[in-house]
Amino acid sequence: MRVILLSFILFASSPVFSQYEEHWEDAVLKWLDAEELESRSIEDSYDILSALAAHPLNINQVTREELEQLPFLTDLQVEEIMAYINRYGMIRSAGELQMLTTLDAERRRLLRFFIYFGEPERPNRTLRIDSILQHSHKQLLVTGNIPFYNRKGDINGYLGPKYRHSFRFVLNHHERVKIGITGAQDAGEPYFSNRNRWGYDHYSYFLQIKSLGAIEQLNLGMYRVQLGMGLVMNGGFYLGKLATLQTMGRSSAMLRPHSSRSSQDYLQGIATTLRLHQRWELTTFASFRYLDATLNNDGTPRTLLTSSYHRTPTEMSKKNNISETDIGVALGYRKGTLFAHANMLYTRFNQPLRPLKNTLYRRYAAEGNNFLNISIDYGYSNSHLSFSGETAINRERAIATINRLSYRFSSKLNVLLLHRYYDKKYTAHHAQSFSEGTAVQNEHGVYAGVSWQPTYGMTVNWYADYAHFPFARYQVSLPSDAFDTMIQASLAINNIWNIEGRYRLHIRQKDNEEKTFLLNQIEHRSRLRIVGHLPCGLTMQSQLDGIITSFKEKHTGWMLSQQLTYQWHWLQLMGNFSYFHTDNYDSRLYLYESPLLYEYSSLMLYGKGIRYALRFRADIMRRFMLTAKLGITNYFDRSSISSGMQEVFASSMTDLSVQLVYKF
Repeated sequence: MRVILLSFILFASSPVFSQYEEHWEDAVLKWLDAEELESRSIEDSYDILSALAAHPLNINQVTREELEQLPFLTDLQVEEIMAYINRYGMIRSAGELQMLTTLDAERRRLLRFFIYFGEPERPNRTLRIDSILQHSHKQLLVTGNIPFYNRKGDINGYLGPKYRHSFRFVLNHHERVKIGITGAQDAGEPYFSNRNRWGYDHYSYFLQIKSLGAIEQLNLGMYRVQLGMGLVMNGGFYLGKLATLQTMGRSSAMLRPHSSRSSQDYLQGIATTLRLHQRWELTTFASFRYLDATLNNDGTPRTLLTSSYHRTPTEMSKKNNISETDIGVALGYRKGTLFAHANMLYTRFNQPLRPLKNTLYRRYAAEGNNFLNISIDYGYSNSHLSFSGETAINRERAIATINRLSYRFSSKLNVLLLHRYYDKKYTAHHAQSFSEGTAVQNEHGVYAGVSWQPTYGMTVNWYADYAHFPFARYQVSLPSDAFDTMIQASLAINNIWNIEGRYRLHIRQKDNEEKTFLLNQIEHRSRLRIVGHLPCGLTMQSQLDGIITSFKEKHTGWMLSQQLTYQWHWLQLMGNFSYFHTDNYDSRLYLYESPLLYEYSSLMLYGKGIRYALRFRADIMRRFMLTAKLGITNYFDRSSISSGMQEVFASSMTDLSVQLVYKF
């Protein structure tokens, strides 16, 4: 998208924080599916991308593993970048990226937000504490949210104040040493009281060291692990089915520190990657952490919780009820583009899981103390073809396998095929991979996608996914099927305008009232978006969303949004106005708004009303960045908003978010 390149040139003239502009976010946003924003949290993926944008990689000193951290690159693109540097030496400018035939224009523009073209630095194998403290980039970030309304729980029920706040400190020493700590507090959670006697409800902390003799990477504290394609463990990216097509199904790198507000999917302890030989490496990790859980009467955990809310006495009583120990090993081999890994993960809980199995769909839920998952992942690529996959087995000898094949017919046409089979008895607590359902279990499916550039400036993406569920699921008592297809086209005009349209059809099956047969739930979603970047520093974005859904009854909805962004040297102003009109919750729509740093912002709206927001950002004295965002949601069809402890006894809500960044 040419507008991204023009925006980058304009914003690069600002001496500080230019890498934080939202244009990389807009490009990634094009890959997201609205429904998956609700069903799968992308906050962690957004946090990782924000950190990469804040500390770009030197393309002339980058490793394969570092490039694989960028989720928008395919296997073929990573391989061509590495081969080009090895053969021709330094890449001296962004224009030279055009020599890479597998990189399309959109990928080249997006890549520039995460890399820079610098001279290779002579590696210094010794690490001195005084040098780390004196010659490092440091950043302190403080964020707060002020609601100008009271929820029911704020008046009576919540243990803490209604304000949401957090801080983050990161030290980066030439990408070799990273140290960070994050403290996060949700609205309603106690602060320096109750069971939060150390202040914040959640802390993240990490130390990462790279290139220390035979140690490729050492992580202490909190970290994330990606094994293969996620059948055993995935603490990496998942951005949806459209993103899978864009990346041709490539998985991400193995180890990375955990620094986000989220308290999900991380490990706590030690993890290391050792270079055993030029072609062999060994990754090992050990973790011990506490988890939230709902307990049975005998004290055994019934349900593991992932909401991470501790606002009421009931929620607080479920905090850190059980402990989890994880030990993992991954032995990897790589020769050129051929690779294979053998992976093992052992998980033990201090109390046996005892889920309630009085409903049919819970029959094969994980049960017991000890769990073992073993897998082999593999792959090969050349200039046109890329193949990869993973096959896993658990302690019940149930199998899960996923395999994908992509073929590049030309620089303008790519095709992807993906097949997965997850046995109904397969369970893995840390698994997250491509699926139509909510777990790597009880699913058999086939996915096909095409990415095509028929003319310069125009891109067409299409995918279709069919899934069969052999056993019962939530609200589905019989074997069922699902079908999902989307087509999206975008056109760039005169380096100023970009027009994008998409249509999605999603069919799922659910029980009828008597649970004797299944009914189809059909959703039609559409979007038309027009973005224009004018030379005066003004960016305009108009968007129209629509939905038609039918399950027993037909419901419709639409939303019209207009966003204006103005950039003048050190100052940026953003205004957004949206009008939404839907029949009910089933016809809900999703609105993405430019967020604060490291905080993904997507609103789910239904009923009738308007949403408007104003964001102010200023770069001050080369070291400070101040951002303030005021957002108002006003409903026309109700006198109260939400329900339970979150109920607001008014028809509108106003929130103010403030963030201060100090870079030193």
